[in-house]
Amino acid sequence: MKTHDEDTRWLNDEEQRTWRAYLHATMLLEDHLDRQLQRDAKMPHVYYGLLVQLSQAPRRRMRMTELARNAKITRSRLSHAVARLEQHGWVRREDCPSDKRGQNAILTDAGYKVLKESAPGHVAAVRQAIFDRLSTEQQKSLGEIMRIIAEGLQPNEAGADLPWLR
Repeated sequence: MKTHDEDTRWLNDEEQRTWRAYLHATMLLEDHLDRQLQRDAKMPHVYYGLLVQLSQAPRRRMRMTELARNAKITRSRLSHAVARLEQHGWVRREDCPSDKRGQNAILTDAGYKVLKESAPGHVAAVRQAIFDRLSTEQQKSLGEIMRIIAEGLQPNEAGADLPWLR
């Protein structure tokens, strides 16, 4: 009889170093971007991402369930985030006309304005943290690697909705 240990493909030393470097870098990057957005736009990174998604949606509106799915957050967490965004006047909710149980989140003009004002600082933070540190070839490799990982983890039907995977 095989034990669980015999079936496990443990990471070798190089894979372990790569995994730990990835974890460390992603934690530092998320913290860096969150601090920049808190400082400059008074919002966490996740809220900025929600505003970006709404800004790119037709008529700057999206069903709450789709917004939660795209943001990879629970509907409960999204509801809390949208409530905070509503307090700022950046987002509003309305009942979905085709399904009275559903709701749409709508980016307001004020929300679009704050997004437009905060985007240059956010792009500068992203550029400083990632792109300015990598050669053109490294940037291309990073993009290819991230697309491969995302495609392997993304459910098929939802992946078609995410143009950055292409």
